[in-house]
Amino acid sequence: MLSIVDSRSFKRLSYQVLDHDATQADVLAFFQRFRAVLEACGLAVRAITTDGASCYLPAIPDVFGPIPHQVCQFHILGHLTEAVLHAVAKVRKQLASQLPKLPHGRTPKRLRKLSQQHHRLEQKLSDLFTHRYLFARSEHHLTSRERDTLRHITRGLPQLRTLREIMDEVYRLFDRRCRTETALAKLAWLRRRVRRFTAVGKTLQTLFTGNVEKALTFLDDRLLASTTNAVERANRRHRKMQKTIYRVRTQDHITDRIALDLFRDAQAQGRGLTLSQLHRARAVPAPT
Repeated sequence: MLSIVDSRSFKRLSYQVLDHDATQADVLAFFQRFRAVLEACGLAVRAITTDGASCYLPAIPDVFGPIPHQVCQFHILGHLTEAVLHAVAKVRKQLASQLPKLPHGRTPKRLRKLSQQHHRLEQKLSDLFTHRYLFARSEHHLTSRERDTLRHITRGLPQLRTLREIMDEVYRLFDRRCRTETALAKLAWLRRRVRRFTAVGKTLQTLFTGNVEKALTFLDDRLLASTTNAVERANRRHRKMQKTIYRVRTQDHITDRIALDLFRDAQAQGRGLTLSQLHRARAVPAPT
């Protein structure tokens, strides 16, 4: 489902439902139809925000020209979060392979130290799994207790502490208080640091893609949306609808449902005025 949504008013402007995965030809034709409608109204696209799909890259400059192109920062952070959680799971797997083997039944006295080591490693594995979300959360959203927990579970694991520090730097890239040029300089420094840590560098390969630079475009434009939440909000609504209404799953029914939503949005202003007048009329006391 291809959608174009105004990020300021969160209103859908154009859409197309496909029965296959979108290709570059589909996106190009979709953008050309939308540009024709805008030109008829005397309007033009000033900037665009998309997800990280590669099918948008050649179509945007061909149709709209050299306009600012922002890649959704949530998609970039989502890929990095998955990589971080994968790295934590890899460390847990390595620790699990180091668990000393104990005989079944009661542990003899001669293996008591080995048993204590086994229990400590098991507790470490449990803590890493339970608190794995702390490695991907922003530092500003961590409480003092969660910081203490993070220091405790990473004791003896310097690679995880380095991974946590790098994630803090990643979140600082998207700070609205700095400009794109400053963020790009921080990104270059961060990439050099990641390359020095080979164990971490293989995990954070998303930092070396071109989409990261495009995800920092919004820092120089206060009106440019940094995320595709305007589109994703409508898509989430339709995905939720498909779980409860079985017939809203085919291409024709999804198209009709979106058209009905657009008609409802077009009538929203008049419907709101009617409701407000009815409320004011009901608030007036009846004559006695």
